[in-house]
Amino acid sequence: MKINQFSIINADPQQEQAELQAIHLLKDEDMAMPAVKLWQSLLLRMHDGIDSPLTGQEWLHDILATPTAAIDDWLTGNAALTTPVFYRVALQLLNFEPEVDFNLDNPLKFWDQVTLPRRNHDTWRTADVVDAIYLLLNTRGKNGQTLIDSLTSQGFLKWTYQLPAKDKPLFFNGKPLACFDPHKFIREVVYVETDMDTDFDGQADLVKAEIIRPQESSVKKFPAVFTASPYNQGTNDEWGEKSTHNVNHRLHHKDPNYQAPAEASFPTNFARQAVKGTAPHATATFTSTPAYTLNNYLAVRGYAIVYSAGIGTRDSDGLQTCGSPEQTDAMKAVVEWLHGDRRAFTDRHSGLLTTASWCNGNVAMTGRSYLGTLSTAVATTGVAGLKAIISEAAISSWYDYYRENGLVRAAGGFQGEDADTLANETFSRTKRPGDFQRIKPTYLNYIKQLTAAMDRQTGNYNAFWANRDYRPNISKIKAAVMMVHGLNDTNVKPSNVKALADRLQEMPVTSKLILHQGQHIYINAFQSLDFSEMVNLWLANKLWAVNNNADNVLPNVLVQSNKLPETWTAYDQWTAGKAVTYHLQAGRLTNTAGESTTCQFNDQQSPADYQAWCKQPAKWQAALVKDDGRFSCRFMSDKLAHGLVLRGTPHLSLQVASSVDHGMVSAELIDWGSAKRLTTSPVLINRGGLPLGYHWASDDLREFKFQKEASPYKVISSGHINLQNRHRPDQTEDLRAGQLVDVSLDLQSIFHELAAGHQLELIIYSTDYEFTLRGNEDITYTLPLEKATLTIPGSQEER
Repeated sequence: MKINQFSIINADPQQEQAELQAIHLLKDEDMAMPAVKLWQSLLLRMHDGIDSPLTGQEWLHDILATPTAAIDDWLTGNAALTTPVFYRVALQLLNFEPEVDFNLDNPLKFWDQVTLPRRNHDTWRTADVVDAIYLLLNTRGKNGQTLIDSLTSQGFLKWTYQLPAKDKPLFFNGKPLACFDPHKFIREVVYVETDMDTDFDGQADLVKAEIIRPQESSVKKFPAVFTASPYNQGTNDEWGEKSTHNVNHRLHHKDPNYQAPAEASFPTNFARQAVKGTAPHATATFTSTPAYTLNNYLAVRGYAIVYSAGIGTRDSDGLQTCGSPEQTDAMKAVVEWLHGDRRAFTDRHSGLLTTASWCNGNVAMTGRSYLGTLSTAVATTGVAGLKAIISEAAISSWYDYYRENGLVRAAGGFQGEDADTLANETFSRTKRPGDFQRIKPTYLNYIKQLTAAMDRQTGNYNAFWANRDYRPNISKIKAAVMMVHGLNDTNVKPSNVKALADRLQEMPVTSKLILHQGQHIYINAFQSLDFSEMVNLWLANKLWAVNNNADNVLPNVLVQSNKLPETWTAYDQWTAGKAVTYHLQAGRLTNTAGESTTCQFNDQQSPADYQAWCKQPAKWQAALVKDDGRFSCRFMSDKLAHGLVLRGTPHLSLQVASSVDHGMVSAELIDWGSAKRLTTSPVLINRGGLPLGYHWASDDLREFKFQKEASPYKVISSGHINLQNRHRPDQTEDLRAGQLVDVSLDLQSIFHELAAGHQLELIIYSTDYEFTLRGNEDITYTLPLEKATLTIPGSQEER
């Protein structure tokens, strides 16, 4: 086990003592106590269930100070406090089990193996005890919580619920504590007015926003954490299935002069609801709403939580437009209302205005996938009040999600899904049958135009995708940006976050990047990483304006190791080190160019294999890595004498000829070598075992573990290109059968360590049964290798 903490800030003795006093753990007269006596007193005060000296004695009698003596027995010997005694007890407070997790004879060995922070004193003074206890409270335990959060979930700070609003939140080590009573949260609904009419009814669209805020926000202003989720009001799964496209058909020759139809435009002239008065607060409420557990963690720590599904969802107006500027503007409108720059109504029809008088005007956005995508999209508008976003597994260009280099390409696991599919799935106005019947003809007409405009016929970048490309507006971002992405995410590919991160590094805004070894997941409930505490520190700085040095404390780039479990390392940037160029020569990846050779393969499979692979693409992948050259070209490096870290975006340059007038080339990079690798998804450690506050919500504790069996290889990157888009995704070039063309493409960005003894393999093929169209056409591809190269921009040898 290894626990990594990046959110602990350095505090001077005065700050430590003041904060320990603020949480009623330390008293003024305590500094006059002997070290052992103070240590005993602090331990007893930590335990919320102690209501008498006898109860305290019983509790101390169950915690071992030495391998054979409990604390109370050890205290009777008048022994001096030592470092082993302190940390032997500390491990038990952090829920580590003696003789199961650690050896009682040597607690420091385990403490250091787990990489927990500690102090080391030859002689313990009173001030040393205060310092060590303060650090211990900020230390993470076995159950994925800091000790202070663990104590809080047991009721240690329930007295803070009664503090006046002016005295809250309480900050400890630069982070607000869970001192707000969740049972007294105010839940309300408002309808924010937008500047658009996307359902063609002549009225400005209203979007519903659901708010969960502390009771104290009625007398004090609080910052808001906003999650924009088109899924929040329900989904139409059957609609999504019915609108999933067939991918088992041929790729066709594209006409260079073809232009896809334009998508529908929306009215610019529309009426706004007449204002009939104001209301001091919202009048509608709700009982529950689909929640992000990170938001639940933040809710009891002094943040108002806001959810909105936006246009085209239940209880809101408009149509679902899948990532369009209109969808962005609808979510931007919610931020503007929270900042005080836009109006909202207490309900859909009364005309009564209500303001976010409870909000201090500082807003952050959170969420994963579509939710994180909209956080990024809104940030690129430069909207006032948006101070920070935490975008996880977020799309920065929808073309990069549903297309690639002139090809229709699926998100991992969703072959046949497209922008129209996702729009249909999230058009939750269907959940109100009467509303849906009235809007149905308008929506069906709109989605028909959207389907044509997104252009599955060519797969080219066009005006539709340009409208859903946030990258040209990255320069407008003013908010601080924390990005989280899986290096193995086949849904939202790492290229999406790489494009954003690279641009942000050039700008005068704060940005942080966390790269994990998972796929399309959240990481806020990991045992090995203090992500929730990092977010709490970050938002305390950005939304509460606490001077906690968060920008310098948190790493610029944090990467989870693919080789070692529970290992996270800080870096300054993603791409670094020397560029390495491999030449493709007769089955080998070499560092020097050799004599000219040619590789050739045919893409057609037997009917039995084709049908089996279409149903189970994993069988295709297994066959690909074993192929003897029938339908691919394979190039293998020598075995590595030392480990090698590969960083950045691999680039492949080839010459290719297709036997017909169309074609596509795909490539995979593989870490080849037998090893136990991390599980593809986090393993559940404790279901519901991570309390997020006192008598409040919980989360499931998870962690990546080693797979039980060694695997021979791992795919670490891939890429695809249409031979008619060999220079630009928006430009179709003609192609003749047998014509030799130069092709250049980027593969998915990587940060991967190849272990000593492993080999890097490049496989070049055509049809990718997981991601591309699957036509099973008789096409022969010929690749002269004289100029073929693979370049990885950053590499560092590990010794």
